[in-house]
Amino acid sequence: MTDAPTFRVGKLARAKTAEQTGVDVSDLIDRSYNYHSPRELHWHLAERLGLAPGAVKLREAAAA
Repeated sequence: MTDAPTFRVGKLARAKTAEQTGVDVSDLIDRSYNYHSPRELHWHLAERLGLAPGAVKLREAAAA
């Protein structure tokens, strides 16, 4: 067990470009999971989407 800070993903959207709003794909992940790093989320998404890790780009959106 670790006391390292974690975060959860509130909403996940898939977009082809950074300027797009994107389609909600939050159902692809367990939103109650506590990620330990953006890198962990990045690799998890690549695996879930069947993509090479280099093909996945993450961008944090400001909470509304």
